Amino acid sequence: MNLKKSILAIGIVAVIVSCATNPFTHKKTLALVSNDQLFPSSFSQYNQVLNESKVVTGTKDSEMITRVGQRIAVAAERWLNANGNQGYLDDYKWEYKLIESEQVNAWCMPGGKIAFYTGILPIAQNETGVAAIMGHEVAHALANHGQQRMSSGMLQQLGGVAVAVAAGNESPEKQQMWMQAYGIGSTVGFALPFSRGHETEADKIGLLLMGIAGYNPDEAAELWKRMKANSGGQAPPEFLSTHPSNDSRIQNLQALAPKMKAEAKKFGVTTFRPIN
Repeated sequence: MNLKKSILAIGIVAVIVSCATNPFTHKKTLALVSNDQLFPSSFSQYNQVLNESKVVTGTKDSEMITRVGQRIAVAAERWLNANGNQGYLDDYKWEYKLIESEQVNAWCMPGGKIAFYTGILPIAQNETGVAAIMGHEVAHALANHGQQRMSSGMLQQLGGVAVAVAAGNESPEKQQMWMQAYGIGSTVGFALPFSRGHETEADKIGLLLMGIAGYNPDEAAELWKRMKANSGGQAPPEFLSTHPSNDSRIQNLQALAPKMKAEAKKFGVTTFRPIN
């Protein structure tokens, strides 16, 4: 077997033996890096970020971030338990921190480590807006999107090696042409759609979580209208972006909200917390 076939065979075997089914999406997902490896690294990186940042404590905003985060975590556990996935969160170490920064950003690392930046709070506008953001970011972690991105990156690198080997007998100019073609094709045709798919999944799961936590899923679309206004309409074409367009996202959230309110009702949520 030549080197090209060996590389291809290794890639196929890696994909076959490194798949897991996610309870939120019901999809087979890439897991070339296990959570046993990923979570300790995530926790270490989170602590490093906190050590290098100004963490806000003892304020109404910081208390709100913790309160909303805890409610979203409880909502996730309730849904998982009701759907036969007890123990899914056993290795999660939930933590919720507000960081003083002008960045319009929030994130949740694998294993439940969450950071909100003060710069996003004016756009969140209220606790329900925070819940929409929190639900979305926590959803990324629950759906193992970080694990999948790392795994897909490893496969992309493997594909690059295969292309380089295949073009090994070509002139340097042709080798460069093939590598550039692979880089563009794998990014536009695979990596970016993969990332946009994760964002759409996180939007859906996030609506579910905020609804079960008692926050009105209708408000997620309103949040993204504010996000769109804040961006000034500046965004690359959707096919060149890691995220769906704002308009696509808003339409999708509006369409999903009634379904997620119906799901929340199954957990006894018939009214939602007031927007304040």
